[in-house]
Amino acid sequence: MDKPQEECGVLGIYSQEPLDIPGLLHLGLLALQHRGQEAAGMAVSDGKEFLVEKDLGLVNQVFTEERLSRLRLPEARLGLAHTRYSTTGSNLRFNAQPLTARTAHGVLAIAHNGNFTNAKPLRDRLLREGATFQSTSDTEVMLLLLARLGHLSLPQAAAEAMKALEGGYSILLMDRRTVVALRDPHGVRPLAIGRLPKGYAFASEPPALELMGARYIRDVRPGEVVWVEEGELKSLQALPPSPAPCAFEWIYFARPDSLLDGLEAYEARVRMGMELFREAPAEADMVVPVPDSGIGAAVGYARSSGLPLEYGLYKNPYAGRTFIQPTQALRDLKTRLKLSPTSAVRGKRVVLIDDSIVRGTTSRHIVAMLKEAGAREVHFRVSSPPIRFPCYYGIDTAARKELIAAEKSVEEIRAFIGADTLAFLSEEGVRRAIGGPVCLACFNGRYPAGVPVEGEKLALEIL
Repeated sequence: MDKPQEECGVLGIYSQEPLDIPGLLHLGLLALQHRGQEAAGMAVSDGKEFLVEKDLGLVNQVFTEERLSRLRLPEARLGLAHTRYSTTGSNLRFNAQPLTARTAHGVLAIAHNGNFTNAKPLRDRLLREGATFQSTSDTEVMLLLLARLGHLSLPQAAAEAMKALEGGYSILLMDRRTVVALRDPHGVRPLAIGRLPKGYAFASEPPALELMGARYIRDVRPGEVVWVEEGELKSLQALPPSPAPCAFEWIYFARPDSLLDGLEAYEARVRMGMELFREAPAEADMVVPVPDSGIGAAVGYARSSGLPLEYGLYKNPYAGRTFIQPTQALRDLKTRLKLSPTSAVRGKRVVLIDDSIVRGTTSRHIVAMLKEAGAREVHFRVSSPPIRFPCYYGIDTAARKELIAAEKSVEEIRAFIGADTLAFLSEEGVRRAIGGPVCLACFNGRYPAGVPVEGEKLALEIL
């Protein structure tokens, strides 16, 4: 689809009593499936054994009942899980997470959401010092940094490694004794903490905590290291906080029922739609969301405008993903399979609401379909600013040369997609809607957590 592609989802569990850790992690991964559909994995320990299963595919493709049974330890109390979309390193099995290594800490597993912008120089330095790498993921850089800090406890080693790392990241670590959670000083990627009856759980988004039977208590703070020690939640502020969480979590990525840093995703999207109407009203008969990403903003736009919200586009739940098709012609046809107009738009002036435009190709096809179905006018409204810059913090927004807003003006984009009018929400409108500090780097090019010298997704595959 004409969207930034997902990032990753991470999960962790620490319990003082034995639990069905694989079963709980499986439920949590299903709640985070939207954050990555390329690979999934788990690590489970009972304090002695340390088992890992991972592979390419969706959660239910990887974790069959047979595979889950191989992870079930009668006395299991700890677990880590990951669902992946590759933002650094190819979509290959050896890049699936959790990554593991035998270190002075014992067997160590890591699950990572985000990107290290200085991974290449750090890896080059480690290679010169004699390190060996088993993957092409930037995640392994941190794993090897931790391996060299074996004289420290795992939480202290994590805090020390953070001083060498730049970028946006949320990370979970696990050895045979505990689970450690950490977040970069800008809090770019989300990470929530939940309370179990006798333990704690961690997840990229709170709905995953609820599915695992945990009660959300708070988020890991920017620059904080959190771990469980003898059943107690411990905290260390490793780096000074400078909050700039990713605005796209509220615009698009997070589930609408998620609470991120105390701010509700659905309510933020509704407010974006209200701000969008305030900035760019349209003479029209109805508001139509592009499902599912435009629904929240469309609700807000309809509320503020007084126009009816109509089911003008049907989304086929069995169509799968469009961007995996090998040719543009097939991608175009699959767009029609995934979305099709309903009779509601016939003879009507439509305000079409979506959360973003990346390349413009899908938006162009949607506008054409609506007009073919009899819509008199299509006024396209986007609940985010034009995406002009790539993201280096765990979202695959495409190279800048592929971003339509980097090459064309708003009027040129309007002409390309065939809409009668086109307007984007301003940066100020996004800030007002979210109600807190956010990273807007993909809109304005101001990167709070640094920029890689080599920003190419496969840079770590080149020696």
